[in-house]
Amino acid sequence: MIIIPAIDLKNGQCVRLRRGLMEDTTVFSDNPVEMAAQWVAQGARRLHLVDLNGAFEGKPVNAASVMQIVSAFPELPVQIGGGIRNMDIANAYIEAGVSYLIIGTMAVTHPEFVSQLCREFPDKVIVGLDANDGLVATQGWAQKTDLHAVDLSKKFEQDGVNSIVYTDIARDGMMQGVNVEATTSLAKQTSIPIIASGGITNIEDISGLLSEAHHGIMGAITGRAIYEGTLDFAQAQQLCDAKQ
Repeated sequence: MIIIPAIDLKNGQCVRLRRGLMEDTTVFSDNPVEMAAQWVAQGARRLHLVDLNGAFEGKPVNAASVMQIVSAFPELPVQIGGGIRNMDIANAYIEAGVSYLIIGTMAVTHPEFVSQLCREFPDKVIVGLDANDGLVATQGWAQKTDLHAVDLSKKFEQDGVNSIVYTDIARDGMMQGVNVEATTSLAKQTSIPIIASGGITNIEDISGLLSEAHHGIMGAITGRAIYEGTLDFAQAQQLCDAKQ
């Protein structure tokens, strides 16, 4: 299991939101590249980037910051989500060196887009399922649906999706602990590897996920915890390595 630092981009800054609310923002850095360098220095094997403005506006807004990070660390896999709504955007990111495209809203509203991307960019497509009580939300979490995360995940099993980022909205940015039970339940019910997200607070959360990793949990994204210091990123990755 790998630990993936999150860099959430809003207006060119590195921020974290609480429960996905744009008005509840904490700014951690004005220089996303420097922030990326910090995690790379501590042994990050992948970075999770989110264009928050893009997720709400439906088109890339912080692409320049994304490109700068990818350019600065060409050997480091980077996954990007937020505002990827057409093939032109997807192609621009891949050509720039992005390793994985995270498709959230479009995976719900236009699942055929995921199929198309998987054909065009094999093993480079990640589906982002953001759920509250198991029900998926879209448009930067602003729109709730009556679709269950498990049912949606099964739709993509035949497409060749690399993995699913599963975020518990109620816990995201709240430092209340990761939802191990819901994450494990999803992992057990789909053949697609799961990346856990939302609520990770400390090393106990990593241990909890590790104990269930054999069900198909391949990674964990962490943001606020490593920025506020309640989780030591390097220690968390070392723990994962020791249990493999």
